[in-house]
Amino acid sequence: MIILPAIDVIGGKAVRLYQGEYDKKTEYGDPLFFAERFKKCGATHIHVVDLDGAKTGETFNFDTIKEIKEVGGIFVEVGGGIRNTETVKKYLDCGIDRVILGTAAVKDGAFLKEAVKKFGDRIAVGADVKNGFIAVKGWTESSGIDLFTFLDGISEIGVKTVICTDVGRDGAMKGTNIELYREVSERYSLNVIASGGVSDLDDVKRLKDMGVYGAIVGKAYYTGAIDLKAAIKVAK
Repeated sequence: MIILPAIDVIGGKAVRLYQGEYDKKTEYGDPLFFAERFKKCGATHIHVVDLDGAKTGETFNFDTIKEIKEVGGIFVEVGGGIRNTETVKKYLDCGIDRVILGTAAVKDGAFLKEAVKKFGDRIAVGADVKNGFIAVKGWTESSGIDLFTFLDGISEIGVKTVICTDVGRDGAMKGTNIELYREVSERYSLNVIASGGVSDLDDVKRLKDMGVYGAIVGKAYYTGAIDLKAAIKVAK
């Protein structure tokens, strides 16, 4: 299983939100500092979210994200506000390895199909789950589409990788939603990346044992609850 330490960016700074609420933000500083530290800890992948972009659809933090990739030798996936082909190309052309479509994947099926056809497995989809339904626009709105209806649709389109986030667990340090990820993994042949609430090494071990493709570690790293080197070792 791959461990993907997370860098969420607002205004060029690394931050963490509590359950996706922008007014419950903790700022941690320079994203590049964390990218370099993650690399030194043995991380092979980094999960980056432009939270300004998630709200607005604009790439306000593009230069910061490009600099994260330029740390070198690490796979970087990016989500947040990627809602058209031009933005996908902008990220991929600067070296980003995979882009994550969230709101656009929910609201614009034609764009998702086009992106998957054109860019293949460099396209992933974010399935952000709030009370059983897919949330959009930086988790500020409900789409009214339930998780499994959504996953049925993206599977038919040919999406290979899904980042599945339990919004209610994100940043809450309450443990990850093991049953959710077990059900998704059993029902679909998708590469499932678990996100939200990964709080300790037991969470990492349980996800690894059920065969989940990847797990995102966010707040637990920043607060010191998870040692990244140890998490990577457990995941292997």
